Amino acid sequence: MEPEVVAREALLSTLPPQRGPTGLAAAISGRQARNDLPILVVLDDDPTGTQTCHDINVLTAWDHDLLVSEFKSTNSGFFILTNSRALHREDARALITNICQAVKTAAAAAEKDFEVVLRGDSTLRGHFPDEPEVAEEVLGKVDGWVLAPFFRQGGRLTINDVHYVADADGNLVPAGQTPFAQDATFGFKSSNLRDYVAEKSRGSIPASQVRSISIADIRSGGPDVVAERLLSFDTKCVVIVNAVVDSDMETFVQGLLIARTKGKRYLYRTGAAFVSTRLGIEQIPPLTAEDLNLDLSPSGPGGLIIAGSYVPKTTAQLESLIQGRGEKLETVVFEVEDLLKAPRSIEETVLEAAEKAGELITKGRDVLVMTSRKLISGSDERTSLDIGTVVANALVLCLRSLIPRPRYVIAKGGITSSDGATKSLRMKRAKIVGQAASGVPLWRCDEPTSKFVGIPYVVFPGNVGEADSLRDLVASWAARTN
Repeated sequence: MEPEVVAREALLSTLPPQRGPTGLAAAISGRQARNDLPILVVLDDDPTGTQTCHDINVLTAWDHDLLVSEFKSTNSGFFILTNSRALHREDARALITNICQAVKTAAAAAEKDFEVVLRGDSTLRGHFPDEPEVAEEVLGKVDGWVLAPFFRQGGRLTINDVHYVADADGNLVPAGQTPFAQDATFGFKSSNLRDYVAEKSRGSIPASQVRSISIADIRSGGPDVVAERLLSFDTKCVVIVNAVVDSDMETFVQGLLIARTKGKRYLYRTGAAFVSTRLGIEQIPPLTAEDLNLDLSPSGPGGLIIAGSYVPKTTAQLESLIQGRGEKLETVVFEVEDLLKAPRSIEETVLEAAEKAGELITKGRDVLVMTSRKLISGSDERTSLDIGTVVANALVLCLRSLIPRPRYVIAKGGITSSDGATKSLRMKRAKIVGQAASGVPLWRCDEPTSKFVGIPYVVFPGNVGEADSLRDLVASWAARTN
């Protein structure tokens, strides 16, 4: 039976008390300094997995020399942007196979131990169980897969093995009842993660092969009980991590590290929170325009926002942005139906839009380039993904064709921001400098081959933030008038 929508505070009140400060970040930092932990290589299926990290690199390529250099330059970890969520299943499997082989070879050359996280969507969309399957084929057998989609900043909580998404009314909605579960390519029905695993694996991993670390294990038992539970799983299984607050994930990771010292090895399919916790990265406040030394003078260039995501939250945020900024924002819209009807004329349409956007940015105007909001789906998963590719390509071409340098670039949506970084701005290695807003990554690429060297690049997930979050960010980074 599918779980019901519940009042957040009512459900949380039934849980054991939270644990106090864990000291995990300091402990991990010390172990990293002693080279006492494997390098964490995070294969991110879209760029939003960087949303809880700072001062760590993200690679958009995986050639041997680049990987060896990265392994040698860090004692903690790094991201590799795979963008596999934008690919068909068979292409995603082949890509993860190739990347894992490249990582394995480079780690051996650098003489570094490593473990892999397959960072996925905190609302459960993506190629699961395909990605961990092929990763294990390349990297070798493990004792289990850790499934941890918890992401506090986005209101994604796992309680009693049920994954919830918080809404604006103070409720927790089972993930299978959210719009994310209706995704044309990655849709699902099950909110209980045991059933979700069985559903997505088409029964090849039955619910009986799934174990869990409960909130009670974490809060009442602590790291030692978490480790005991992990060590007690004597057959290969999928391990669900229940978590509501950051200290829950910290306690789990403490227990996980104990289990690793006793020989347990895992692959990880997780949201962003596990990654930053395992890396010992403490959260910092969002960075301001002043922190970034943005030119906010009236004579400076305008900013650019590009948006392709179709989830309802993005549409609501775009409506708020357009209405809230009013005459202070210029909007260019690509009509998706027109793009699909006349693919041969796409280039001409996009180049005209890029020229118009460039003229406005030069005049100091903030410009929003967006796709029309009517969602057009195909007859099946494959054709729906192909439609999304056509739309993404139009936005990529627009940014690639833009000549004037904007004050910043905000890319709304995972595929949009991934393709924008790689295909438009030519980033190969960027630094995650922090967040532009809660759960919203901010990158900077200083490589001379990048299109706009050093420009603040905001990777704004489609399903993160409140209705006014995008509007508020654009307003806070707007030019100051005299």
